Amino acid sequence: MTSSDIGAEQIRNFRLRAHFLDDRYRMTDILPAAGACGLQNSPPGAWETALFNRVPECTIRDMERLLYTEKSLLQAWSLRGAPMVFPASESDAFLRALVPSEGEEWIYTHGIGLALDFLQMPFDALLDLLFQVMPGLDDQVILSKSLLDQTLAEWIRPLLPADKQTLWEQPSMYGQPDIQTVGGAVVSFLLRPCAFRGLVVFGERSGIYPSFTSYKNWSGNDIKPGVGAVEKLVHKFLHCYGPATTDMFAAWLGCSGIQARRMWKTISEEMEPVSVFGKKAFILASDKELLYALPVPKRDLLLLGGYDPFLNQRDRYILQPDKTLHKQIWKTVGNPGAIVYRGEIMGIWTGKKKGKGLEVRLTLWKDFPERYRLFDLSEEYAIFRGLTLSKIDI
Repeated sequence: MTSSDIGAEQIRNFRLRAHFLDDRYRMTDILPAAGACGLQNSPPGAWETALFNRVPECTIRDMERLLYTEKSLLQAWSLRGAPMVFPASESDAFLRALVPSEGEEWIYTHGIGLALDFLQMPFDALLDLLFQVMPGLDDQVILSKSLLDQTLAEWIRPLLPADKQTLWEQPSMYGQPDIQTVGGAVVSFLLRPCAFRGLVVFGERSGIYPSFTSYKNWSGNDIKPGVGAVEKLVHKFLHCYGPATTDMFAAWLGCSGIQARRMWKTISEEMEPVSVFGKKAFILASDKELLYALPVPKRDLLLLGGYDPFLNQRDRYILQPDKTLHKQIWKTVGNPGAIVYRGEIMGIWTGKKKGKGLEVRLTLWKDFPERYRLFDLSEEYAIFRGLTLSKIDI
């Protein structure tokens, strides 16, 4: 390692601070914490665990108030096409910035190809039809994602050529053909572009079902275009995940390399190259002092949820140097939680609800000081979820 190289410990400490995980933050920090890079809410409840880890005094009831009553937080499909919770005031960065320029693909729409081939219709034509009917959500709320898909598909059907309407109503080729039609599947893929334009957001959850309406109906205002929205989003990424590259940025957004490079260039003059294990990466020039001088975090031990934004680092070896362990942390479906000590993943954990109790199982790969505090953290999390820690197995 040369003197100019940045080490893994430096990077971990820097990113812990950027993600509001280096200390126990207060209620007044909720919007900056949620807006640092957004909080993924897939699976449902993931964003609650993530915010709890940043602002431990924030209760579920507080979160519901912020999301559903005050509406200072907003949930919509965003980065990688996933449901995200972020400050409503930053909708320009988390939504409008994701709208592609001419010649670029929309995020999370690749899978629509089978339906397009079946219908023998082009992508843009179907998206234009959906854009035409989306204002229907301005005065209604639809409960459940499947009902949203089918309702919008029914609104589109009369606008289709007569020979396409029968095909539109055929059973879906993507699974669950008993409850989804081809039209419903098309709508499902095209909802992400609609979200980026502020045409659909998540409303208040009812039991196991989310509800959906338009941004305008939910907030009372149209989504603002936002000057500098793209620049703001690139800033967020580099501040939370720097040192980084354009490939890492593209993976974080779930977008094409062409779109990522176009967005990246908007703040290229504000970046500075650094060396990470002999390879060039970039940071914000304004972050250089923090990166090189950041002290050890005040809060060193964390039980992060499996989909916490901190775990979404694309250079995973920074979090866990042993690549043979990566498949245990990052799975195709159902990531476990991560036991993080000073930014490094030391093991995994799972929590299982049984009645009014929570059973926690922790697997450690490496020992560290004061591991007994894992009991206290498990108990804190159980209380946050309104449960009693009934069992802990290390």
